[in-house]
Amino acid sequence: MSEALVLIPGFMADARSFMPQLARLGADRPVILVGPGLGDSLEKITADIAPHLPPRFALVAHGLGGNIAIEILRKRPEAVTRVALIATDPLPETPQLAAEQEALLVAAKTGHLNACMQQMLPLAALHDAPWREEVMALVMDMAETLGPDQFQRHLRVLQRRPDQQKTLRKVHVPTMIIAGESDTLIPRRRAEFLAAMMPQGCLEIIAEAGHLPQLEQPEAVTKALETFLAGRLPTLMLK
Repeated sequence: MSEALVLIPGFMADARSFMPQLARLGADRPVILVGPGLGDSLEKITADIAPHLPPRFALVAHGLGGNIAIEILRKRPEAVTRVALIATDPLPETPQLAAEQEALLVAAKTGHLNACMQQMLPLAALHDAPWREEVMALVMDMAETLGPDQFQRHLRVLQRRPDQQKTLRKVHVPTMIIAGESDTLIPRRRAEFLAAMMPQGCLEIIAEAGHLPQLEQPEAVTKALETFLAGRLPTLMLK
């Protein structure tokens, strides 16, 4: 059997955000899906995750989950065999945006979680396709399931995330950056920047997808991940 695979969902997401990939990727390897936890910082979340991780594993993570994956790489570089980061921003939140987000913390606690999620993940961040409303409905259902307390914790993690460039420049394992071509939150130039800074980085652009390519174009993302996890090179190398 292949090495273990650790999946980490993103902001206000649960196992359903990787549901299209779980069956295929778990067919010939053990899969560990990391829950959102109760931490309000990358350090706390990583400490909570650590006891559940095997000695060696591959990492696949989306968004905020990608920031958690980078922190795992920083803490346990010897344990990670390869990593795929989907729609992940390694740079810290700007002070201006972090300040603007403070109002969302209050709004989410006072019954406006849906509106807060629409601000954090607007419809325009997904590719304009017939299935966009269906994907967004799932996003909202996951958020409703996790609730306003988790929204506050996840938003604090995003606001407090450090500049992770130094860690990434030291990652000497195969790394794939996956980006949706229509993602307005993490645009292609940011994905290219992320892939280029990593010694073994490569880039996979998913057509007709936005910020949630694993749900918007599940077959394309699953195929890319299968290829990568099998040790073959994706289509676009930046080295």
